[in-house]
Amino acid sequence: MNKIILTVLGHDRPGIVAVVAKVLFEQSCNIENVSQTILQTEFSGSFIVTLPPEVLPDQLHEILMEELALMGMHVHVAPIAAAGETFQSKGSEPFVITTKGPDRKGLVAGISATIARYGVNITNLKAVFKGGDEPGNNIMIYEVDIPANTDQKAFYYELRETAESLALNISIQHRNIFKTINRI
Repeated sequence: MNKIILTVLGHDRPGIVAVVAKVLFEQSCNIENVSQTILQTEFSGSFIVTLPPEVLPDQLHEILMEELALMGMHVHVAPIAAAGETFQSKGSEPFVITTKGPDRKGLVAGISATIARYGVNITNLKAVFKGGDEPGNNIMIYEVDIPANTDQKAFYYELRETAESLALNISIQHRNIFKTINRI
């Protein structure tokens, strides 16, 4: 079976996921993973989909374009490599890095550059900027995998220095602790 990544982008409205799921079901496709969010007024959805042998990626793309055209959505379909090892290295630990502070250009660039310098992989990022200097209105949450061989003390120190230079408050917690503390 072929595996693809399907991305759907456009102005948000009810029913987008329903249309995509209906087309995939009608084509005997299997949705393996979905990540969908609304960014201000825009819908962004990514789907990992397994296609049956009789459905080609280009065929599926045409059907989805036709079905979603009336909604003004943009569709992209691309094959993905066969199942293999993910980037997450063995022995890595999941952490959550949270920053809060005044909105300004370069926040994501600064924090993500420090993260990358230590070979830490960002597995999920949520950034909400409502503008202004009210720290509670501007939050970034990075879910990361920190390899076991990372000098965690040096990483935390540099991350805190970067945050301070950007006027950000920063918190770094193991994901299990983060989930326990933030459970509703």
